Amino acid sequence: MASQTKKPRRTAERILDTTLDLFNRFGEPNVSTTLISAELGISPGNLYYHYPAKDELITKLFDRYDAALTELLRAAEDVTDIEDAWLFFHVLFELIWAYRFLYRDLNDLLSNNRRLETHFQFVLQRKTQAVQAVLDGIGRASALRIDRRDAEPVATAMVVVLTYWLSYEYVKNPRKALEPESAGPALLRGAFHVLCLLLPYLDEDGREHLHALASRYLSSP
Repeated sequence: MASQTKKPRRTAERILDTTLDLFNRFGEPNVSTTLISAELGISPGNLYYHYPAKDELITKLFDRYDAALTELLRAAEDVTDIEDAWLFFHVLFELIWAYRFLYRDLNDLLSNNRRLETHFQFVLQRKTQAVQAVLDGIGRASALRIDRRDAEPVATAMVVVLTYWLSYEYVKNPRKALEPESAGPALLRGAFHVLCLLLPYLDEDGREHLHALASRYLSSP
């Protein structure tokens, strides 16, 4: 039987993949369409045929991110304990890392791209709803005791950490924080600090479980 060869990726998909890599490495404002076409080894005209403006590349990449986020946030309903929550937030940080240019250059992107300005508000809303689902799930398992009046501001604070954690890491170490070798420890620290906001509301077993996870996964909890 003749071996089947993989179908080559379409040019439009290759352009998006390369653009994402360049945006993540150098930051969106520092990447021109000329650089993208040169990296791909195609003419600027070929690039413009598929994406006539840089904004279209940004919007298409955001749509990819948003679709993956929508799928991931559904898992919030399945969280029942601290270990589930750690895994959920770590996977969420992995997705944020995969599209880190959105978070690295968030203010610039929102001010220059009207669609992102409106749609990123929905991203924050859905993240907040997912975090509240996590709190409900842990609460049903009796590890978390939080008054409903406290749940909303705590969920908001957790979303703030989720949204700006990579910026915090970048400020601490601008030369290395967003390099691939820094990803693992940074994302683990992020998941831990999101969950640390629950420490005042966790029972003793829940707090011990969180610190045990930190000891297992973090070199310096």
